[in-house]
Amino acid sequence: MVVSLPQSGADAQLAQDFVEFAVDAGVLRFGQFTTKAGRISPYFFNAGLFDDGAKMARLSEFYAKAILASGVAFDMVFGPAYKGIPLAATVAVELARQGKNVPFAYNRKEAKDHGEGGSLVGAPLQGRVLIIDDVMSAGTAARESIALIKGAGAIPYGMAIALDRQEKATENGKDVSHSAVQYVRDQLGMQVCTIAKLEDLLAFLAQGTAADSMRAHHSQVLAYRERYGVGN
Repeated sequence: MVVSLPQSGADAQLAQDFVEFAVDAGVLRFGQFTTKAGRISPYFFNAGLFDDGAKMARLSEFYAKAILASGVAFDMVFGPAYKGIPLAATVAVELARQGKNVPFAYNRKEAKDHGEGGSLVGAPLQGRVLIIDDVMSAGTAARESIALIKGAGAIPYGMAIALDRQEKATENGKDVSHSAVQYVRDQLGMQVCTIAKLEDLLAFLAQGTAADSMRAHHSQVLAYRERYGVGN
């Protein structure tokens, strides 16, 4: 079983900086949002709103720092279509800038029947592959990526995501006791690297330096965690 290590002070600061960045960028929003599981969530994280060069550059820097600090071993990165595609490309660039140059690849939703053909684009999948995505809700995209990677003869070794919601997954329309991240980590045996978790969001909302409008959301997010939350 692969377990998560507790955050160091540097990791915790990186997480706080990331949450602040996501709020400032309008990517992390507060209100009432319906999740895929049909829950009413007091917050919503939409990585698609990292929508210009400066935001993507900063986002990839957070990913790269979290990945390198985690110590996860990998030989290349993979971005599942669609949101994972720009993430894998920009994170590969930032990793190279920080001294770790690795190949990257991604998939198409539909296989191409002309030109190079197939559903995979980029470097050949080989060795230990790190999957890069935004969040993990049901784990469906993770399972699809794992099947693609194994089918190519490579090893799906780890995943890197921006935010771990730390909430119960749903199976067949019912809540289960584990999160999607816990399933991938504990049942599939893959390492999971996250930039920030729900507990980091709560810490941000509770701190004295957060704007009053942010602190006002703390009780709603805390209540949501108490109802749907899981541990690490």
